[in-house]
Amino acid sequence: MLKLRFHGRGGQGAKVASRTVGTAAFMEGCNVQDFPLYGAERRGAPISAFTRIARGQIMERGVIPDPDVIIVMDHTLLSDPQAAPLSGSNKGGVVFVNTPESPEQLKADYDIDALVITLDLTKIGLDMVGSSILSTLAGAVASRIIGIGEDSLKDAVEKELSGIIADRELLEKNIEAALYCFRSLEPVEMKTLQSEHGKSTVITMPFERARISSPAINAAASSILKQTGNWKVFRPFWDYDVCNKCMICVSRCPEGCISLNEEGFPSVDNEHCKGCLICVEECPKKAIKAVRGPVPDQVEVTGE
Repeated sequence: MLKLRFHGRGGQGAKVASRTVGTAAFMEGCNVQDFPLYGAERRGAPISAFTRIARGQIMERGVIPDPDVIIVMDHTLLSDPQAAPLSGSNKGGVVFVNTPESPEQLKADYDIDALVITLDLTKIGLDMVGSSILSTLAGAVASRIIGIGEDSLKDAVEKELSGIIADRELLEKNIEAALYCFRSLEPVEMKTLQSEHGKSTVITMPFERARISSPAINAAASSILKQTGNWKVFRPFWDYDVCNKCMICVSRCPEGCISLNEEGFPSVDNEHCKGCLICVEECPKKAIKAVRGPVPDQVEVTGE
């Protein structure tokens, strides 16, 4: 069995990439399992997608912690500890990264033991498709790495995209770009974990009553330690000259990130604010603006 894991950002097409390589393998007579795992369902947030491919039955379920092939669709994820795209990589596996950098540079920078392959999918997508959506391109390189045939890839791209886009010209551009990426890589001789271990790691869990089999958590709440505000694009900023301290923003914040400072003005917890900007929409005085960039000091920016 081959196990693939895709890492991308919301909007890049990691889910469709996983489906494309899975459909191509299915067309070659394999059993396939593919599914995405979303964190925060928001454009730009890290997401993962998983594909298992086997000639026999697939008995494993759930996420893939030890993939044979890792596809990284955004190289900035390599340094993101929450995405951790290189976790579980092994010496016999393959890591593909969408980047103009060389494989040697990445191996040195990130201490990667696996075979590293790079190709600038973003440039190819912009040049050939006119878009930075990389779903079919990433599916194509994954297909090449695990030995899927070119005809199966072409049919899989058409099948998957025809259910998403109606523009025939755009679909043809995607097929052309996918085949270009496919042909740009050399075939890889895969060495799967299963062949190294020699047997399946699937185990049978005995049935136990809920009081025994359910986890018990006896610790203080830890959600405050999760800094969910690190990937937002825009953040709220108050004009205290306009704000009348009505506190509507405080009551409407779904994350409870807005409190009052010593002077009674609203103040946001930027480490946990997700940038939904509901406060901006709800402010009756229009005293809140959406700003981009480093976290400003409320007092200094307003010039008070």
